[in-house]
Amino acid sequence: MQRSAVGAADAVADLVADVLAGARGPDPAGVAVTSVFWVHHGTRLAGGTTTYRNQYVLARVGGAFGACAFAEGEIDAAVCADASGGTVADLLGSPHRALRVAALDAYLAHAAPHRDSGAERLTLPAGTPEARARARDAAVAGLLDPAPGAKVALIGVVNPLVAAIRDRGAHCLPCDLSMRTTQWGDPVTSDMREVLAVADAVVATGMTVGNGTFDEILRTCRARRLPLVVYAQTGAAIARAFLGGGVTALSAEPFPFSQFSADETAIYRYRA
Repeated sequence: MQRSAVGAADAVADLVADVLAGARGPDPAGVAVTSVFWVHHGTRLAGGTTTYRNQYVLARVGGAFGACAFAEGEIDAAVCADASGGTVADLLGSPHRALRVAALDAYLAHAAPHRDSGAERLTLPAGTPEARARARDAAVAGLLDPAPGAKVALIGVVNPLVAAIRDRGAHCLPCDLSMRTTQWGDPVTSDMREVLAVADAVVATGMTVGNGTFDEILRTCRARRLPLVVYAQTGAAIARAFLGGGVTALSAEPFPFSQFSADETAIYRYRA
């Protein structure tokens, strides 16, 4: 596992300040964001009742892509044309949080590529969305080491990950802003504080970086000394900067994400 010599960040704003000061890589004012684009997709896995609707804005810096999921209507497509070709420093000053997160993620992945980081590289198998999702979520759950019956808060719910957590003998506490029940009818709370208050461990999606809740999750896990596992398509390189500073483990899945390919793709597992 590799981190910058400046160590784990304390909050996302501090990480941005580090980058702007040149402490995490090359001067961001001299690093171009070659392209900015977005993806809007829906997925319903076979046998499921939930349709996942996600929007991502993505930025490319050199050999790396950065991503941020965002809420419907938060930004529009014109942002992509206006931002493409700007510098990382330019985009970090954008009024759009999703664009700032995508640019930060891309910059950090460019400065320290996941493939060169010393992380454990796992290959998701070629095949159907269902098979690939099960493999991915089993890999995420494999970063947990829960005691039998431990309460695991899952902030950002995907049904195969609920199943993977249960398969490890833990009790899943699902939390999501848009889902109301799991595939099996379990109630899903929209209040993350409700599950953070009683959890023995936390699994959180990288989407929490994009919606601004990551810092609070991080503070709570530090204060309660809870293991925090992050599974990240969005903001994977950002979450990596907090390893050893609140984040216990990370499953980083760079673009193209598993749902956008039927071929083998890589994920990278980090442990603090």
